[in-house]
Amino acid sequence: MTQTSALDRWLEKLEARAASHVIALGLERVRAVLDRLPVATGAVVITVAGTNGKGSTCALLEAMLRAGGYRVGCYTSPHLLRYNERVRLDGQPIGDEALLSAFEAVEAVRGDVPLTYFEHGTLAAWVAFCREPLDAIILEVGLGGRLDATNVFDADAAILTGVALDHQAWLGPDREAIGREKAGIFRSGRPAIVADPVPPRSVLETAAALGAELYRLGVDFGYDGDRQQWRWWSRTAGNRGGLPYPALRGVNQLMNASAALMALTCLRDRLPLAMQAVREGLMTVELPGRFQVLPGRPSVILDVAHNPQAAAVLAENLAAMPGYRRTLAVVGMLADKDVEGVARALVRRIDVWFAAGLQGSRALTAGALAARLESAGVVPGETFASVPEALAAARAQAKDDDRIVVFGSFLTVAEALRALHVQDTEAR
Repeated sequence: MTQTSALDRWLEKLEARAASHVIALGLERVRAVLDRLPVATGAVVITVAGTNGKGSTCALLEAMLRAGGYRVGCYTSPHLLRYNERVRLDGQPIGDEALLSAFEAVEAVRGDVPLTYFEHGTLAAWVAFCREPLDAIILEVGLGGRLDATNVFDADAAILTGVALDHQAWLGPDREAIGREKAGIFRSGRPAIVADPVPPRSVLETAAALGAELYRLGVDFGYDGDRQQWRWWSRTAGNRGGLPYPALRGVNQLMNASAALMALTCLRDRLPLAMQAVREGLMTVELPGRFQVLPGRPSVILDVAHNPQAAAVLAENLAAMPGYRRTLAVVGMLADKDVEGVARALVRRIDVWFAAGLQGSRALTAGALAARLESAGVVPGETFASVPEALAAARAQAKDDDRIVVFGSFLTVAEALRALHVQDTEAR
């Protein structure tokens, strides 16, 4: 028996267990199990919520802290290729043995308390972090904030990257309701960094009601710059000029980097960071699937954009990369997403659409996806049962001066990455 097969069985057990229970939202169950775990940490904890930009902000925090010599644990979701990607220790995915041990530690104290797949994984990540001599722990909220499993941990600082329409069935029908849920990660007397340039009123009201130390983009901190470098400014900490642009591509990365810098500035008494470490972190940060441009011709761009706001940012990023004859799109999406809104945000930037089916109970078949695209005024060129088939067709049609963008879901990008890896292996 390999450790990998043992991990696969653990994940299958968690999925099956979660499917067999209807579990009400709330933190009581997670907190009850957490209280039984014989682990603790003295690390600084930063929680990051938001509709889009969470993963990039976590990666920027992690890169800057590690460049400053700190040992960092980072918990994110979902993963692309392997579950281990969710739990990073010093920039590397956790090993199977350590992850299995953490899963088992949670199971040993769980008793009859039901946990969802995400809740069990979140507690296991915490166990893994507490077993290491870490200086900082970065937690990406899975869904919402107030009732998310990551909110059982008492964060020293919280970042809200932005609020847009997504997961309305769980979080509420509009930005005000969604903002209230996401702002639930704020803590009394502790920094609450809001990177949404126009936050819902509910975010500000929640911060005030909780007594959080609020810092708003454009009011308490911000950024400006030219094509060569940029400057970060803060009402309380002055200016930091001559900064390199983040290695992550995209028009919103300065917003994410500014929020990360504000959080680290608020925590400077416990995690002092030289500007050279900030610069190094900005230059070396990596995050697959966020406007990731793969080498070669035709260019292939991978982006996990799956809601209208993220699609609008993707459209801006594509517009900022001129010089291509055509843009071909491979898109696969889940049924509970705003397919029509995503399509409308991108219709002017894409010349040829390839609709791909995904696997799973929430997935759209290629035919169902094509029908929803057509209702938004987009006519897919062809439909395919899977992402690999759609990607192969797009690559066959594309010329060297074209580009292919793959988007719509983490699942879509993951399937594309696997297909490209297999093709590269066969080519060797």
